Order: sequence, then C-alpha cells, then structure tokens
Amino acid sequence: MLTVRTAALMWARCWGPAVAVLPLLPRRFLAVWAPRRLRPSPGPPAAPRARARRDLTAGLWRRGQGQGRPGHTARRLLAALAGVFVWEERRIQEEELRRSAEEMKRMREMVSFFPSGSEERPEPVMPASSEPAWELVMDKKHFKLWRRPIEGNHLYQYRVFGTYTDVTPRQFFNVQLDTEYRKKWDSLVIKLDVIERDVTTGSEVVHWVTHFPYPMYSRDYVYVRRYNVDKENNLMVLVSRAVEHPSIPEDPEYVRVRTYESQMVIRPHKTFDENGFDYLLTYSDNPQTVFPRYCVSWMVSSGMPDFLEKLHAATLKAKRMEIEVRDYISARPAETSSSESKASLPNAEHKPEGTRSPAQLGYA
Repeated sequence: MLTVRTAALMWARCWGPAVAVLPLLPRRFLAVWAPRRLRPSPGPPAAPRARARRDLTAGLWRRGQGQGRPGHTARRLLAALAGVFVWEERRIQEEELRRSAEEMKRMREMVSFFPSGSEERPEPVMPASSEPAWELVMDKKHFKLWRRPIEGNHLYQYRVFGTYTDVTPRQFFNVQLDTEYRKKWDSLVIKLDVIERDVTTGSEVVHWVTHFPYPMYSRDYVYVRRYNVDKENNLMVLVSRAVEHPSIPEDPEYVRVRTYESQMVIRPHKTFDENGFDYLLTYSDNPQTVFPRYCVSWMVSSGMPDFLEKLHAATLKAKRMEIEVRDYISARPAETSSSESKASLPNAEHKPEGTRSPAQLGYA
C-alpha cells in the first residue's frame, strides 16, 4: 500500500529539484515560460490560501520528523517550497569556531620564534603535505599577508596576521560586528542587513551589497556568521561563510557571490578592555570576475589591508568620539538589537559614476 510518506518521497525525487528553484525565478519568466499547471490559478483569497499552505507544510513536516535520511530530505524540500530557512545544516558549528581558535594558537607559537627585525619570515600554519604551501606576498610593520592557491580553480586563499596597540580588542570586535555603524564608516556599503538569527547558537544571516571597482557591477553576499567570546582562553572568534536564503533571491542588478569564507580570531595582549591585541584573518571568495588570476590576486592583496585599516580607523573614531557601538561581548549572541533590525541605506546605482581604486574592496 502506498503510504503518504512514500508518496511524498517519490514526488520529492521526481519534481523537487525543479520546483525548488521556482521562488528564485523572476515572475516575468514564470508568467511566460512556466507550464500551465505550474502557473498561479484563480483560487481562494490570499489569507486562507496562505493558512492552507502553512497547515499542509506543518502536517508533512511532522510526518517527516524522525524518519532518518529520507525524512530529512523531504523536510529540506518542504522548507524550500515554504520559503523557510533551515538552520540545522547551515549554522556555524562549534567545530568551525574551535578550528579557527587553534589556527591562531599555532600562528602565535610559530611567530614567537621570529623576533622583531629577524631576516627570516614566518609562514602561517604549516599545511599537510597534500595542501599547497603559503606564499608571503606582503610584509609590513603591523601585519603580514600570505596567500595559497585553492585547488580546483584559479583563486587564492589569503591570510593576514597583524597587531594593533592603540585600541582595545573589545572595541575592534564590536565595530567589526556592528552592521549599522559600518554603514556610516564604509563608503562601499550599499546594503547591509541582518536577515535572520538562530536562537540556538546566535548565528546570523547577513545580506551585504557592496560596490566593486568601476566598471564592474556591484556584488552581493548572503552569508551566515557566528561569533564567540572565550573569556577563559582570552579569545574572540568570528566565522562567516556563504549560504542561500529563500527571502534573498538573486537580484539582476548585482552579481551574487556564492563562494565565500572568512575567519577572524582576536587574541588580546592582556584583557579585552586594555589596548593591544593580535588578529588572524583567513579569507577566500570567488568574486565572479573575468580578469586573469594575477589581477584578482592584486586587487584582493591590496584591498584586504585597506579594509583592515578602515576598520581600525573606524574603531579609533568610535573610541575618541564616544560613538555608541553595540557591545557584542556582554550581550548574548542570540539577542536581537532593534538598531540592527531591517534598516538599510537607500539603494545605489550598481555601476557608480566615479572611478574606484581596485584596492577599495570590502570584506565582511
């Protein structure tokens, strides 16, 4: 006998991939090309129809609970059809935070063997034999920048290890996380909103639209981020990576960046509220450009230090002018700030008139 669950799974395997992308397609496309059976048809008013869809989704969801992997697949499909973001697989895990903290520990231990002024230059954490080696591409007084090729494509992963002594770790960390303040100090931001929060871990989904150097189109990112303040080990960690969210479909005015990862670890020299700290930033993304590899590498290598200096300057400004910035260290990660609800800057032209230096790239 064909059970409801079996029928749902058969339907999901046959039609799931096709139907799941329908919310991402422009309405004009659906109106012209969608088969008649998939087009909206006259029916009950919007409110009763919405209630009926919620009831049906809830019923099928309950049936899929606890059914192992098949039920899990069905739940994901139903979530996509209902426009629900499933945190179960997309939230930043504890293991990701732990790995980032360990990278900082190994980096500090390695750098301690190279005193200031040494002719030898440290390299980031030594990779396994099967991984590409890091290459030092910039060595400045307050930071060092490395890169290594990402296997399988033409892109690089970047790593910055640096030090600031004139601001506190708490101030630097808060300024980096405060999306509302960044709209004021980062001129490249077109839009920056926290879309959704996970009450379990404090992970947040962020939609970020940023100018790219002229004449390239602006880029938009949808990513999940999670931060952790480890007072016992005197560490602050922020991990971000790209995700898809049903409420943020791709906009034809921007180029969607779908491959993106970032890990920032801050280690105070003394305490969270005393000046001085080291930081380790590891970053990679695919900006979807047609430029050769060396051009993209040059833009990122120039843009990343530029962003860090802007972040540092914004922290100094907030400190000196006593600009109110949300304190993420004291607040629980899952707390919602009314100042970060849905406010955003007015939409700007995706092709700005003025020329922008390739170094003026933004980072999340």
